[in-house]
Amino acid sequence: MDQHIATTDTQFVMLGIDREIFAVPVETVVEILDMRDMFRVPDAPAHLAGLIDVRGRSVPVIDLRVKLGLPAKAVTEGTRIMVLEVPISGGQLVLGLIADRVYEVASLDDGKLEPPPDIGTKWRSEYIRGVGRRGEQFVVVFDLSRLFASDDQAFLGVSDRPPVLDRDAA
Repeated sequence: MDQHIATTDTQFVMLGIDREIFAVPVETVVEILDMRDMFRVPDAPAHLAGLIDVRGRSVPVIDLRVKLGLPAKAVTEGTRIMVLEVPISGGQLVLGLIADRVYEVASLDDGKLEPPPDIGTKWRSEYIRGVGRRGEQFVVVFDLSRLFASDDQAFLGVSDRPPVLDRDAA
């Protein structure tokens, strides 16, 4: 039985977090912004970096590194905010997503996704729509509605200590 998920007509925006490549469906991307100052929300979850103004609209910004259980990282020249419209619970959630870098809009090789890998133990794979390939590299495609429907960090192996976030450092 073929376990692949067809994505033949789907284009993805490829983004980098650490050394890994992730992807989101292009139809969910509203725009890609350079990093900017944010209003920090008191007592917010660690992965909520703050709020930005996008044409008069307050948009919450999620630090994807922290959401994935990685340590926060200082802003670099390549850091971007990807503004998304994510379908959640019958509505649209508009939010920004901080990525270490954004690469391109592209389709995946063979137009197919494999299901998240079965590693024999329980882990948070429900946030992954599937795994594809782009050349020699693996690309993890997020299930955005599941990733952002929860305040939990997405992957196991997260430190018990809250991340130190200094977005103003160069």
